[in-house]
Amino acid sequence: MDTLILSRIQFGMTCFFHYLFVPLTLGLSFLVAIMETAWVRTGNEEWRTAAKFFGKLFLINFAVGVVTGIPLEFQFGTNWAGYSRYVGDIFGSLLAVEATVAFFLESTFIAVWFFGWKRLNPKLHCATIWIVAIASNISAFWILVANAWMQHPVGFTIRNGRAELTDFFAVISQKFAVLEFIHTVGGAWILGGFFVLGVSAWHIARGSHVGVFKKAFKVAAIWSLVFTVFEGVQGHMNAEILASTQPTKLAAMESHWVTSEDVPMHLIAWPDQENERNAIETLPIPGLMSFLVHYNPHGKVQGLKDVPKEDRPPVLPVFLSFRAMVALGILLFWVAIWAFWKRNSIESQPRLLKLLPWMISLPYIANLLGWTVAEMGRQPWIVYGLMRTSEGVSKVSPSQVWGSLAMFFGVYTLLGAIDFYLIWKFARKGPLPELPTTAKA
Repeated sequence: MDTLILSRIQFGMTCFFHYLFVPLTLGLSFLVAIMETAWVRTGNEEWRTAAKFFGKLFLINFAVGVVTGIPLEFQFGTNWAGYSRYVGDIFGSLLAVEATVAFFLESTFIAVWFFGWKRLNPKLHCATIWIVAIASNISAFWILVANAWMQHPVGFTIRNGRAELTDFFAVISQKFAVLEFIHTVGGAWILGGFFVLGVSAWHIARGSHVGVFKKAFKVAAIWSLVFTVFEGVQGHMNAEILASTQPTKLAAMESHWVTSEDVPMHLIAWPDQENERNAIETLPIPGLMSFLVHYNPHGKVQGLKDVPKEDRPPVLPVFLSFRAMVALGILLFWVAIWAFWKRNSIESQPRLLKLLPWMISLPYIANLLGWTVAEMGRQPWIVYGLMRTSEGVSKVSPSQVWGSLAMFFGVYTLLGAIDFYLIWKFARKGPLPELPTTAKA
């Protein structure tokens, strides 16, 4: 394998591994904040116990997420020097804002929250976890704006052979960036909800701290239902914008080959990229793809054949990832309805209690599939329409990348094993007994 392929494998591996921790940070932080707010408002110690218990799992996840995220930025210099030279003026400024504002804010206040249970007024202490939750999601905003610029570059000019920023506000306010941020954090919030549902169900089924975990379950059930509905509706808006900004990606997602009107959606299909057609294509819903893109069942949708072969993404993995992501989203929606419906009598629902711990992994898979669609669907561009991925790679030897790839694989495997063991251990252990603390008015 050459340097390009190896560098893509390394960056993909480290990104995917890092993203095992990011969505839980984004989603669980808000749920912990809600639980602590309920304690401050009611003085009920079960809410405090729930907030401290899930807060401990949040801290473990956050710590490993930080460690695994730092090497990603270094790879822009070591493996993607051509890309960094070309867009560093734009991409670097967005990452700098994220680090100096949002990341330092969340890192500071997470320490205040952890050490401040007996040192701060309960209301002030509760405010710190809200700051952590908001700052974590603001951090995600800046990173996703940077990614959105790679997907749909705006607010720049080409000068001296490189992209230079001309309109900062256009970069951070473009519709593509806003929709990408909303969709990504929506998926993370669903993951946080199902994490709390699964852990709570495990303890309720065993009669462990039932009062604590029933409260957490009710919050997570409402939260999960709201955001599974939200994500489905908002995801449709993403498809709309792809039709105008990345029509090739949209065509790959649906394995649509010929530009046409009245385009159906086939419930069962299998792409044949070599022969530029679908090997299997059945159960069409007339006009559905046209309607989803244009709100008009007769609208025209661009096909892959309109694009030169060298400018097309790999259709099969994009198509399958998109279909699997949607299927998981529908499944999570129905399970969220079930959990919401039975939230007040959950202790008498053995089938649901057995199911939910197994559901924890599905939002992780759905989130990673979404990123597979976003990033593989953009290929062969590292900056859509401006710079090919092959032009951004560093001039280093394959042996050098093999060495760093092996190192990252070993270190990340070790970190992952430690993290998942600690979360598994403390999630099963349950809340630790402690002396009660009364919330002050």
